[in-house]
Amino acid sequence: MSTGADTTARALERELAWLEQVLQARIALHFGQEQDAGALARIAVPALADGGEYAALVREAGLSPDERLLLALALAPHLRPQLLDLLCVRNRNLDRGFAEFGGSKGRVHQGFLPTGETAAFLLAGEQLARRFAVLQLLGEDAPLRRHGLLQLHHEAPGEPWLAAALQMGGGLLERLATGALRSPDQGSGFPARRITTRLGWDDLVLDADVMDEVRAIVAWYRHGSQLLGEWQLDKALKPGYRSLFFGPPGTGKTLTATLIGQAVQADVYRIDLSMVVSKYIGETEKNLAQVFDQAQNRRWILFFDEADALFGKRTATSSANDRHANQEVAYLLQRVEDFPGTVILATNLKANIDEAFARRFQSLVAFGMPDAGQRLRLWQGMLGQTGRLHAEVDLAALAERHVLAGGAIANVVRYGALAALQDGRERIGAEDLRRGIAKELRKEGRTA
Repeated sequence: MSTGADTTARALERELAWLEQVLQARIALHFGQEQDAGALARIAVPALADGGEYAALVREAGLSPDERLLLALALAPHLRPQLLDLLCVRNRNLDRGFAEFGGSKGRVHQGFLPTGETAAFLLAGEQLARRFAVLQLLGEDAPLRRHGLLQLHHEAPGEPWLAAALQMGGGLLERLATGALRSPDQGSGFPARRITTRLGWDDLVLDADVMDEVRAIVAWYRHGSQLLGEWQLDKALKPGYRSLFFGPPGTGKTLTATLIGQAVQADVYRIDLSMVVSKYIGETEKNLAQVFDQAQNRRWILFFDEADALFGKRTATSSANDRHANQEVAYLLQRVEDFPGTVILATNLKANIDEAFARRFQSLVAFGMPDAGQRLRLWQGMLGQTGRLHAEVDLAALAERHVLAGGAIANVVRYGALAALQDGRERIGAEDLRRGIAKELRKEGRTA
């Protein structure tokens, strides 16, 4: 009995065999070994009657035969790398490869890696009108890229557009092999991590005004496409939603972003700055492009914590380093503004964020320090139902006396619980919490 993976594999076998036939015919025609220009048109397009996940993907994206060939070209290095060895022939007159074949070599991969130029050669040969058609097939709004099946990566700005590396979309191979997209952070090198929480909205203590802003983000995620489409607001509004969360540490910015994802059943990915920011020119932009390209068609919420490290104010260009830093900020501004999904930036200091970003946010959400009533709710939410609090502890008095954010209160609870366990006690006492509070206040340069 054949499985879905077997069916998909057979469909891909047929697609790759078709690609090889077309490629051989194109090369023969190019070098004058074949005089009949109609030979390419007579190569039969494989049927997709029983093509498993691959056939479903092609139908979902509405791909034409030409687009299927380009997708097979991008898949070939991963599924049958030797197929493209046909293009490794050298031009003896110039002692290099043929410019019209495009392609590049990887750092480790020994075979031929296709570029946009390879795609143009495959479909157009030397026909300029057909070459223009290939440009359209590889455009951002064309099905292959709109559905995240293909990516074009430009390593050298200013070089011909078709010199860009032609790559399959992130997660495509996993989908073809398993029928599902795996989370990219299961592999190494991806500069973002999915964040989750066991907490719910009842555990989040925020002002009513802040909650209104949060509900607006949830509403946009749920109804944004309806507003742009059915309500015909696409001329006035851009796709996507951008929000800046700012306020002192521990006031609930990360938890709020995670709960928004929970509410709309979307994955929230926190950008790992240690894997994004690079001292090498162009590497920061390339690392961020990985995240935006993956998120483009997956309905993720992107969460930039400590966002001022990436989105800080631009400075006067007194050196090459300053110019590079400003270029990074400009690149980020463009990617965030063009991203059709939800982006949330979080910072402790709003003043550190470049004003060009702030003007483009749909909402600026101020997370303030909780008042006494909110602090009591936080204390009660963390300790009230545990049965581990000594009867002598007056949570109302603690909430009234000590101005602490939710994150700091959680640290105090952790300290108090550990102190009780170390002393062999079953309950957290007032002294345990008092010492924990003093420790937190010292962090902030304050005294109890």
